[in-house]
Amino acid sequence: MAHDHLVLRPGDPGVSGYRLMTALIVPRPIAWVASVSAAGVGNLAPHSFFTVASADPPVVQFTSVGAKDTLRNVLETGEFTVSLASEPLIDQVNASSASFAAGVDEADELAIAMAPSAVVAPPRVAASPASLECRLRDTLAVGDSTIVLGDLVAVTVDPEVLVDGVPALDRLAPLSRLGGDEWGLPPAVVSRPRPR
Repeated sequence: MAHDHLVLRPGDPGVSGYRLMTALIVPRPIAWVASVSAAGVGNLAPHSFFTVASADPPVVQFTSVGAKDTLRNVLETGEFTVSLASEPLIDQVNASSASFAAGVDEADELAIAMAPSAVVAPPRVAASPASLECRLRDTLAVGDSTIVLGDLVAVTVDPEVLVDGVPALDRLAPLSRLGGDEWGLPPAVVSRPRPR
């Protein structure tokens, strides 16, 4: 039985574009971004607006909603890492989303062990199964947000998550963000051959 659909317009009374988008555009992978300020203070924060921007050259992007510490640090130093937010780390990822005062290192406050990166100065989350090391390529201001584009310069991967040299989804156990307070756990996987 067909139903008429409601038309909701962001900006209308009682309609939040942010709430609609984050409930409908799901699941969203999480960029667990580590950065360091020009003064050397670390920052670790999850960003759920995250994806691939280019395959060749390899470029990743995340969006800073508002002018947060992560954005300031990346603009100051030109580098950041993205550590995979995996299922065993859900409580630490969630805790790092709290509003900490500027100049407070979330990893230190939450006892999240960090490890040196291979190429860039910002560290990576030691317990994460994989991390992306990035150098700032560009930013794009869009309304109240800033899209951050980073050239991928190195990838650190735990050998335990590799199958035939490629990370396996069941071993990565990636988290995703859904609407409100909801998180997505590693999904069920089906395969379909790509049409030629």
